Amino acid sequence: MNIGITVYPTYGGSGIVGSELGRELALRGHNVHFIASALPTRLTELNERVHFHEVEMMSYPLFEHQPYDLALATKMATVARSENLDLLHVHYAIPHSISAILARESIKQKRYVPVITTLHGTDITLVGADRSYLPITRYGLQQSDGVTAVSKFLKQATIETFDFDEIEVIPNFISPDLYRREEGSPICRDLSPNGEKLLVHVSNFRAVKRPIDCVEILAKVREKGGDVHLVMVGDGPELSAVRHRAKQLEVFDQTIFVGKQAKIADYLAVADVFLLPSEEESFGLAALEAQACEVPVIATRIGGIPEVVNDGETGFLSNIGDIEKMSDDALKFVKDDELRRVFGLRGRELAIARYSSEKIIPQYIDFYEKVLSQSAKKQRQNA
Repeated sequence: MNIGITVYPTYGGSGIVGSELGRELALRGHNVHFIASALPTRLTELNERVHFHEVEMMSYPLFEHQPYDLALATKMATVARSENLDLLHVHYAIPHSISAILARESIKQKRYVPVITTLHGTDITLVGADRSYLPITRYGLQQSDGVTAVSKFLKQATIETFDFDEIEVIPNFISPDLYRREEGSPICRDLSPNGEKLLVHVSNFRAVKRPIDCVEILAKVREKGGDVHLVMVGDGPELSAVRHRAKQLEVFDQTIFVGKQAKIADYLAVADVFLLPSEEESFGLAALEAQACEVPVIATRIGGIPEVVNDGETGFLSNIGDIEKMSDDALKFVKDDELRRVFGLRGRELAIARYSSEKIIPQYIDFYEKVLSQSAKKQRQNA
């Protein structure tokens, strides 16, 4: 198949999953064309099966803001025709599904290119549910030829918000070969020069991720006798507030800010505990990646996280903002190597059994084929 994929080229989950999906599809012999405003974060290699088409923005004095959605639609239509795409697969509903539908309609007299929309979370729970965006988001879902969601939680949230239930649940995934434990690496020696245990947090540092809670947990764990460092991977609007709070709690010297990293696995592979205290998570991809690296997870019991983290088996779940319990749970792993090992091994076992790329990618391919078959049948009926 010739597949067009559009993602936000950022460190968010939708961009990561879309990039990894394209790589996995290419490995299975499909041709993948990424259509985006910049090279996606995880897209580290272009080859004869992985291509990138940059959306070029028009600069014109009339426009106060550059019309990205129209530029994207134009590029999608151009690539669909020039590369004979079989379908357009867009990640994140707003505005990608609308742009793809516009592209599809603009060229349908020549050939019909089905649109598949994958929902990742905030496009439904935050952006799409905003009253000003709700009608157009519902339209994007209804007009897509196929819709998938990354968790059962997100499917249900979409049904409740948009009264739309034609959704296939295809969860996020990991490649077991890319995410695995690695003891004693140079990164580990740099982060833990004296053998300190490592708490790790990975996010885009938005308020919804509650990164300040991680610093609070660090302070509590140290207060209770845990010899730990906190590694903060990523960047975003809350970073300055996190740094300030670390100084207030006098744990700034034990907090290591490494910024955005292309290879998250390098840091998860040496972690002892993963912290995910979010107040909104439709899946929790970072938690899955941590578990694949045999890292127990301390997280909140919200959204799709309970589908990924087995409470009391691969990690511990808490209520939002329950710093006391999360710090106590983290301390258990810091103090007990055997408990950490058992939880870690079970986490990797379940991550591979449920979410291995070998299990999930065929689900996407089957869905593509189903949508293409239905689309072809519909076109014959309308001919």
